[in-house]
Amino acid sequence: MIIFIFILGLLLGSFYNVVGIRLLKNESIVKPRSHCPKCQHQLSWYENIPVISYLFLLGKCKNCKQKISLMYPAMELLTAILFMISYLLFGISGEFFIAIILSSLVVLIFITDSKDMIILDEAIIVSGVLIFIIKIIFEGIIAALASISYGFLIFIFIFSFMLFGNFIFKKESLGGGDIKLSFIAGMVLGIPLGIFYVILGSFLAFPYAIYVSIKNEDGILPFGPFLAVSLLLCYCNSDMILEFLKALLNIT
Repeated sequence: MIIFIFILGLLLGSFYNVVGIRLLKNESIVKPRSHCPKCQHQLSWYENIPVISYLFLLGKCKNCKQKISLMYPAMELLTAILFMISYLLFGISGEFFIAIILSSLVVLIFITDSKDMIILDEAIIVSGVLIFIIKIIFEGIIAALASISYGFLIFIFIFSFMLFGNFIFKKESLGGGDIKLSFIAGMVLGIPLGIFYVILGSFLAFPYAIYVSIKNEDGILPFGPFLAVSLLLCYCNSDMILEFLKALLNIT
C-alpha cells in the first residue's frame, strides 16, 4: 500500500506541475500533450515518467538539449513523500484523504506562488469542495456544514488582519490568495488552530523575509508557501498543538 501511494503521489505530482504552469499561462491542462517549452517537442511516454525520465535524460530535453527545471522532479518527489507520510499518520481514513488534498494544495502553491506569486483560485475551490465531500462521507452533513462556518470565521479574521496590516504598513500586507487559503484552514483546523496556523506561517517565513528585505528593494515575499506548509503541519499535528496551546493558556 505504501508503494502504491508513493507511486500515486509521483503521478499526481507530475500532473500538478502541468496544472500549475499551464493555468498560470491560461492554457488548457488537457491539450496539447506535454512538450518542451522551447522546441515544442512532444514528449514520448518514456520521457514522461516521473523523476526517472529526468534522471534518464540527464535533466535535458531529448530534442534541443534545453535544461529541464529541477522543479519538475522536486515537486513529483514532494507530492509522493507527503502522500506517504499522510498514509503513515492516518492510514486509510477521512483524515488521510483530507491530508492528501492539503498535500496537493501545498505542492500547487509551491509551484505557482513561488513562480508568479499567485495562489490559483481553482486550487482553492477544488480543495474546498473535495474536503466538504470527504467530511460529509466520514463525519456527516452537520460536521461538514460546521467546517464551512469555521472557514468563513477564519476568512473574516484573516481579512480583518490584512486590513489592519495594510493600514499600518501603508501597502498590501497579504495577497488575495493568502486570504482565500485561510478559508481552507478554517475548514480543516477549526477556530483555535486556524488562528495559530497564521502565527506559525509568519514564524516560518520570518528568516526568509529578512533575507528578501536585504536583497530585494521592494521586500516582496511569497507568503503562500509558508502558510501552506503551516496548514499541513497544523493539520498533521493538531492534537499536539492543541495540548501545547492549552498548557500555554494554563501557564498564563
